[in-house]
Amino acid sequence: MAGHKKESNGNHQGDAGGKGTTPVQSDRPFFDTVAYGNGPDDGVADSSENAAVTHHTLELGGKTLAYTATAGHLVAVDPSSSKPEAKIFYVAFTLDGQTPEQRPVTFYYNGGPGSSSVYVLLGSFAPKRIKTAMPDFTPPAPYSLEDNSDSLLDLSDLVFINPVGTGYSAAISPRRNRDFWGVDQDARSLAQFIKRYLTANDRWNSPKFLFGESYGTARSAVLSYLLHEDGVDLNGVTLQSSILDYAKAGRPVGLLPTCACDAWYHKRQNVKPRPADPAAAAQQAAAFADGDYAAALAAFPKVDDAVLAKLSDLTGIDGKTLIGWSLDVGAYNSRGNSLFLVTLLQSRGLALGSYDGRVTAVNTGIAADIDPNSGGNDPTMTAVNGAYTAMWNSYLNDQLKYTSTSAFTDLNDQAFQYWDFHHTDPTGAEKGVDSKGNPILYTAGDLAAAMSLNVDLKVLSANGYYDFVTPFHQTESDLLDMPLLSASIRQNLTIKYYPSGHMIYLNGDARTLLKADLAAMYRQATGDHAAMSRIRLLQQRKSAPGT
Repeated sequence: MAGHKKESNGNHQGDAGGKGTTPVQSDRPFFDTVAYGNGPDDGVADSSENAAVTHHTLELGGKTLAYTATAGHLVAVDPSSSKPEAKIFYVAFTLDGQTPEQRPVTFYYNGGPGSSSVYVLLGSFAPKRIKTAMPDFTPPAPYSLEDNSDSLLDLSDLVFINPVGTGYSAAISPRRNRDFWGVDQDARSLAQFIKRYLTANDRWNSPKFLFGESYGTARSAVLSYLLHEDGVDLNGVTLQSSILDYAKAGRPVGLLPTCACDAWYHKRQNVKPRPADPAAAAQQAAAFADGDYAAALAAFPKVDDAVLAKLSDLTGIDGKTLIGWSLDVGAYNSRGNSLFLVTLLQSRGLALGSYDGRVTAVNTGIAADIDPNSGGNDPTMTAVNGAYTAMWNSYLNDQLKYTSTSAFTDLNDQAFQYWDFHHTDPTGAEKGVDSKGNPILYTAGDLAAAMSLNVDLKVLSANGYYDFVTPFHQTESDLLDMPLLSASIRQNLTIKYYPSGHMIYLNGDARTLLKADLAAMYRQATGDHAAMSRIRLLQQRKSAPGT
């Protein structure tokens, strides 16, 4: 298995990678009988590291790539006592016959908090991906997987991590799952997992990257700094669909350009001439949002007729309704439904998806009374969840050859319910609490600290135009406002936009564009030999004894 070190203790690792042709190896299935509970007080007594190992090929870019898939557990330990704390389930795809020092490795995870990595694994840049009908509803089974023509395997090995309480990951007794359900607790456990993976697979000197989605971007910001403190300096971080400042979540100025893009897509705008594409619609709305719209919100209930007309033209919502919302396009009703999402196509009996405004679902009769905020009932998730659930179980059991007697936890609402959003930033400070006494999570400062300390760290911010959950214009603002004053270091940050929703990779064109942008970042991060030397020297200096 390329880039993996065979250990003498009989654990799951395959043969170390090297130059030349990799010998033919047989698959090694694994049947796991450990019960992985996903409740707050659950834990396991078992601390073994076992995995299924299978061998595959992928046609990519006119070449046949031979790769090894490993699905199983590694143990995260307490950094002080080195006693086992958690069994973390992961799936790794490693290209055969590679030299570890020259081969990047990328760690992926979704968000939630409480989500497994199944969405990013089956949707984004793994060797296989699920076929969906996005933005239309994907019909019921039979579903199918296809070779992923946008896989990142040609550029990096890929490791998909399931945080504690998701997938088949669980605390090891006497620790409990809830001990890891918090901003800092979660990041520390993933840092320990990453270090364990680097040790178990002889990858300490490989270029290292993170890829986090949604809450996973907040996790990446915290994790990138914690890893630096542990002597693991990254080459690059991809932030997909970011939320870096919870105090500004739902801010109408940040949401308005997304509303305008949704209205443009559904041909509800009254803008003349019609913008040529979502990028043009976004640019026009962003300028209005930061100027006249922000001033109008501050002046309400005083209303300027010209500004109201412009707001109506951009959003497709009539002026009277907008006044009823106090001009707030981010307003919600008493049931927690976004007024904009349920109003734009109300005349057609449809609601828009918050994760992807291109997606619609029936919003009449009993369907109108089902809470769209309860996980899979959002129109976007409804369109793909059935396919994901069926194909993940099929893929894991039949092709990756990992079978478990436990239920796989793709989304864990309990983790979100019990999540500790308190966070201590690199200065030792906390952001504070909101008007209801809830902690305000702010992690853009952690990212700024990691970028300032590791001056070669490349960051790619990827954003979908139709994402109402983590709107692209708010992300722009959060990144602009983060405490990073060095102009030269800010050049390491790239912000990109795609004709997609929250899960950018579900749109074929957007996925291909994102793959190209990722390829550019990886080439830049690994092609600068002086920067690579500085990162490795920084890592060695930080991890040296006595430092």
